[in-house]
Amino acid sequence: MIRWEVHADAEAAARAAADVIGAAAREAIAERGSLTLAVSGGSTPTRMLGHLGGLDLPWAVVTVFQVDERLVPAGSPERSLTKLTAALPPGVDLRAMPVDDPEAGAERYSRELPAAFDLVHLGIGDDGHTASLVPGDAALDVVDRDVVLTAPYRGHRRMTLTFPVLDRARRVLWLATGAGKRGPLAGLRDGDPNLPAARVRAIDQLVICDATALPT
Repeated sequence: MIRWEVHADAEAAARAAADVIGAAAREAIAERGSLTLAVSGGSTPTRMLGHLGGLDLPWAVVTVFQVDERLVPAGSPERSLTKLTAALPPGVDLRAMPVDDPEAGAERYSRELPAAFDLVHLGIGDDGHTASLVPGDAALDVVDRDVVLTAPYRGHRRMTLTFPVLDRARRVLWLATGAGKRGPLAGLRDGDPNLPAARVRAIDQLVICDATALPT
């Protein structure tokens, strides 16, 4: 079962999501000495990540991985890493997806992943995609690899974690804001089999959204 938290606006939702990451970090560090966190691309998480710097955490034992990334040159505004680097607190060990060497990089990145992430942050697209697992792509059915490359989608191929990785996570945090996410979130809530996001099977899932994104 997916748990839900609804907040007044996008700012409140972002702050709440940051607090969830902070709580997960304190728990993981107390139990295992470190936190492994995977963060999705897109515009929504930037505000959330901006609040992390205000949390009193030992960032030196936090490792952040990317859930997905576009195959574009370093420094490009289309590259999620650009915003991620700017938003994260100093001292975090950031493991960037090696999209400059896609084929070998996907295999190499898979070897760096933890056995199970402490927390994976996911968003949801207007077509129901999550990570870069998009409708109709062959990556949806990959079960024997943890990192794959997609077909071109909205102008770019992408590197993405696969469902097996997401499903192994100890906790999944969904963050969605804005009226445009109302339909996809309804599909997630209802377990729509045609919606890639609804195929995530992690045991502990929490959706944080604002009031405009809440499905009716």
